[in-house]
Formats: sequence, C-alpha cells, structure tokens
Amino acid sequence: MSTPAHARHDDPLADPHDGPLDDPHDDPLARERSHLAASRAALRAMREDVEALDIKDVTANWVNAAVLARQIDDRIRALADLSGTPLFFGRLDYLHAPGAEQAEGAGGERFYIGRRHVHDADGDPMVIDWRAPVSQPFYRASRKDPMDVALRRRFGYTGGDLTAYEDENLSDPADPSDAAPAGRLLQQEIERPRVGPMRDIVATIQPEQDEIVRSGLGGTVCVQGGPGTGKTAVGLHRVAYLLYAHRERLARTGTLVIGPNRSFLHYIEQVLPALGELSVQQATVDDLVARVEVRGTDEAAAATVKGDARMAEVLRRALYSHVTMPGEPVVVVRGSRRWRVPAYELEEIVRELLGRDIRYGAAREALPQRVAHAVLVQMERAGEAPDDRVQDAVARNGAVKAAVKAVWPAVDPARLVLRLLTDAEFLAEHADGLLDGAEQRTILWDRPVRGVKSARWSAADAVLIDEAADLIQRTPSLGHVVLDEAQDLSPMQYRAVGRRCTTGSATVLGDLAQGTTPWATRSWDEALAHLGKRDGVVEELTAGFRVPTDVIAYASRLLPHIAPGLTPVASVRENPGFFEVRTATGAADVVAACAELLRNEGSTGLIAADARVPALAEALAAAGIPYLAPGEETTRETRLTLVPASLAKGLEYDYVVLDEPRAVVDGEPDERTGLRRLYVTLTRAVSGLVIAHTAPLPPQLAG
Repeated sequence: MSTPAHARHDDPLADPHDGPLDDPHDDPLARERSHLAASRAALRAMREDVEALDIKDVTANWVNAAVLARQIDDRIRALADLSGTPLFFGRLDYLHAPGAEQAEGAGGERFYIGRRHVHDADGDPMVIDWRAPVSQPFYRASRKDPMDVALRRRFGYTGGDLTAYEDENLSDPADPSDAAPAGRLLQQEIERPRVGPMRDIVATIQPEQDEIVRSGLGGTVCVQGGPGTGKTAVGLHRVAYLLYAHRERLARTGTLVIGPNRSFLHYIEQVLPALGELSVQQATVDDLVARVEVRGTDEAAAATVKGDARMAEVLRRALYSHVTMPGEPVVVVRGSRRWRVPAYELEEIVRELLGRDIRYGAAREALPQRVAHAVLVQMERAGEAPDDRVQDAVARNGAVKAAVKAVWPAVDPARLVLRLLTDAEFLAEHADGLLDGAEQRTILWDRPVRGVKSARWSAADAVLIDEAADLIQRTPSLGHVVLDEAQDLSPMQYRAVGRRCTTGSATVLGDLAQGTTPWATRSWDEALAHLGKRDGVVEELTAGFRVPTDVIAYASRLLPHIAPGLTPVASVRENPGFFEVRTATGAADVVAACAELLRNEGSTGLIAADARVPALAEALAAAGIPYLAPGEETTRETRLTLVPASLAKGLEYDYVVLDEPRAVVDGEPDERTGLRRLYVTLTRAVSGLVIAHTAPLPPQLAG
C-alpha cells in the first residue's frame, strides 16, 4: 500500500502554514521534526497549566478538595511526555474539511495522529487523539475506500527522534489495488525488537482490529485469535477507546482487566498508562474471589467437577434448604395490645419471597418488614393510624426477629461450601440428579475440618464460595470487563467474572487451541452463556503480525490434534524469522543456544517444562548468564528470562529457546492438554525460535 515503500526525504505536500504545497525547497523531514518539537512544548505547557491550578477557593469542603486534588494529579500524570514514546506516529491529509460540504476548490485539513490530544495556546489541535472520529481513517482508509483522505503518512522513530516518514497516496488513481505489501515503516514497527513489558500497538492497528477496538460499549465482544494476532492488544486498546468515548459513564461504573496470572498482568500493565489511561484496575480471577486464603490444591478430576456449572445449582439448593416454613404464629406485644400473625399468613409471606428473583440475603432482610406490615394492617383495621416508624419498630421486635432467625437464618457462604465438601449426606441431598456418586466422592474431603479458617481451601473452592456469596448478596457490577486468556476458565470461573459485569459489557479474548486446563473452553458460545452474555458477538483474528512465518507454520502442525475446527494463523510478516530444530546432548547445549541468541538485539526467553527449570537455572548460573523470572522487567543488561511452560501463555520474546518439547507434553495430565501447552510454548517468539531436544519430538510435529 505504500507509494513508494521506503522512508522518504522529500514531500510534495507542505504544511499549510509554511507556504505553497509545491515548494521545491521545502524540507519535509525538518518540518515534521519542528512540528514534533512544537507539539512537545505545547504538551509541557498543558501540563504546567494544570500544575498551576489553585483550588483553595473553589471547593466547599475538604472532601471536595481531596477529590479535585486527586483528579488534578491524575490529569498531570496523563499529560506526561514519556521519553522514547513518539507523541504522534501518523498524519492524515484530507481532500476536504471533515464534515464540510465537498464544494469544488474546498481545501482539506491536516491532522497529526498520536496517543493523546495536544493543543496550542489558542486551543487549536496540534496532535489528535487516535481514538477521535477524525483519526479513524488512519486505520481504515484504503485506495478502494479512501474515506476522503488524500495522503496517509507514517513516521519512523529512533528512540524519541523522528528519523523517517513514509507516504501512501490514497487518492492516486494510477494504482487502485490494495495488493501491495505493507510499508517498510509499518513492517518495522510491527517487527521491532522488544525489551521490557508489552507496549501499545496504536501505530500499527489494522482495519480488522480497529473494527473491534471501536465497537460500542453496549455489546459484548469475544475475540478468537491465534498466536501473534494481537488479541490482547486489541482488548486493551478497546478499553482505552471506550474510556475516551464513554468517559463519564465508565468513571462511575469502573473498568477491569482480568489476566491469567500476575506475571501476565505485569507484562501488560504499562499499555494503558502509555495511552493516558490510569484508572483501569487489573486482577486475576483468583483475586476476584479471594474471600478465603487458598492454601490447598485439587486433583484435576476434583477441580473439573468443582468448576462445572452444575455446582451453581447444587449451591442454590443447599442455601435455600435453610429456609423452613413457620409452624407457630408470631405474637407482637405493643403496650397493652397483642398482635398475632398466624402461621399460615407467615407461610404465605415466605413463599412469596421465595418466588421472587431476589437474593437470599435481600429476602431475609425483607422478611421482618413483611411481617411488620401484616401487623400494621391489623392495627389499621383496629382504628389505629401507625406510620413508618411504627413499622420499623415492629420489624425490630424480639418476637419478629426470633421468627426470622428460625425461618430464614443467616448463612455464611464459606461455611455452606465447607459443609457441602465435608458432609456426604448434605452433598448427596442437594446434588441429587446433578452429580453422580463418583463425582460426589471426587469432591468430598477425606479429613474432617475444624472450621473455615483451618480449611485448606483450593482455588476452585474459592470460586464456589464466591458463587454462594452472590446467591446471598448481589455482587456489584462494573461498566466493562476485559477477560484475557479466557479459554482456560472453568464454567464457574466464567460465572464469577460475569457477576462483575451483569449490568455492563465485556471483551473476551482467547484462543481455543491454547486451552491448557482439563476444563478448557470447548466453544465460545458456551463460554458466553456461562458469562451471562449469550448475545455476545464472536470475532476471529487470523492474520499473524508477531509470530514469524516459519515458526507459526511449524506450530500449526499441532492444530489438527488440538483444535481441528480452528483456522490456522496466516503470518503477514515479510521476515520469515529464524527457526531451527537442534539435537542437544544436555543442558550445556541449551545454555549455548541462549548465549547465541543473546548476541542479537532484543529479549530472549528460555522456555522449559516446569520440572526442568531448576536444572536449567543451575546451568545458566554456572555459565555466568544472568536471567530473570517471568514478570520481572528485562533491561539492556539482562535480557534472558527463564520461563516455566505453565507461565508462558500471553508472553512474548524476540527470541526463544524451547527446551525438550516431549517434556512439555509429558508434564500435563493428558496428551491433548500437553500438546496445547506445547503449541503455546512454540508460539512465543517474535523473531526466532530454536528447539533443543534430546528425546524424540512428539510425532504430531512430523511434517
């Protein structure tokens, strides 16, 4: 699409403030650098204006002052000019003024597209936020549909210095096709080596990605994307876009990004702040359901049953079994009068509450008021005129409170789950017709437990407790939730996430081929149903921008065995990447491969089966090669990360050494899960992959 596809140092279009468009003496690169310098100065001025605000006389009290001070502090941080991060990365030259009548001779406008809005002292824009409507053609315009854009320019940077640019003349009728490859600057940005955490892709968002990013707040979107298709980046940029388009609403309701583990969250945590968004919370599913301390682990069979959606009904039955029908009337004494509510009337009240779609705890709170209302009806019939204060007093009466305690007792969610897991008869009663005998025995604990605090809860138990807690009291809902690496969640975990966005929307990101739990998602329609978002739209990304052609082609040999219905990723990289399979004699050969790759620019990951990590750590130490653990930030001096296969998902490195693929497969409870884990580890490389093995490779990798 680039015309021509190389960095240019001449430009037929000059800045409208700098003279005629066809000035042959114009130096466009110098002019663009000048605009960059002026934009940075304007951003500094914007920040200084905020820092100079005096709020002493504009707040009514200390609470308002604290809120305003925090907002000002957030604004100051959002206006930071990040070193090494380009303030703008593109330019659009329109044929006509956007929104104006396209009259003959009407002049167009020029907009610089960047990570945030910057204006000069007069309020005129110098950089337009990439999320603004006027910026959209930067990502979607083509020769087939130029969207009134005459020229799209991309900028190349070295560090923070603008060093090159590249143009696409979208209005040029000479070549109406879009068959040309991506421009060199765009390709370089996509393939640029990475050191440190994940960065934004705002300069390289592709049209199919942009459609997902700019989809509305009201709908839930599920993105199926293979390795290197940018699904995580798309999800994060969608959050940034929604915060731009629906700032006030999401400021009230909140946003949340959910990742598979802490290492992953640390890897992505700088993306949104780099886009000026500081208010998005990050958590794992375990963080969301942390009502008890998790100190135990489950066998795969037990975790699978506990994660099954049938457990929600088991919990509901067990909870509501605590409600009993009243057998005695309630007698309320007020002064010299006695008011009697008969048992049959109390039963009617209880059954009416059971028939309503309200939480257990909310119904329990409503019950004394319903009983008190029945008493007030009798008072009114007797000629009295009671008011709301009388009703509240009756609801607090000792006889009413005793009746409520007997009929609708308070239930602690952790104690409820503990009883189900330790009392075989209680479990059998409420799992009847849902779980068979073998499944019930699988989740029952072998040893008695003194209480909630001494129990060795597992992660799956914590999800059950969260479900029970929601049955008792509704979980607050957020405005938008992003759920990444969703394919590994159990149905009960989906329900836990869904509770956090019952009145909001979600962005679900994942790859069915990378599901590495025994309960991994079988279909996205099923996942959306468990999430409570049956009307969610499933989008598929199949263009691979990060994984080299030779690497993804080799890894895709596993797809027929792990996800036969899935479309293989088609790499759009011009660079096929470095790929080699080596026979190793031991850890020394693996370490040597790491040392070889570290001579290249960028990061290197050594990925191995979890059980082999300690031995490889010793070998690296003996060779004097420093290394980091997943989640620790790489530096120019230390660029090697030793990654257990179980933590590799979602991470990327410029170069990867994969140790012993057979051991990665054998480290999982079944072959399909092992092959999926292997698929994950094979697809973490951005520029090159070396596979080192002593044992025979899995036969599924045979060409």
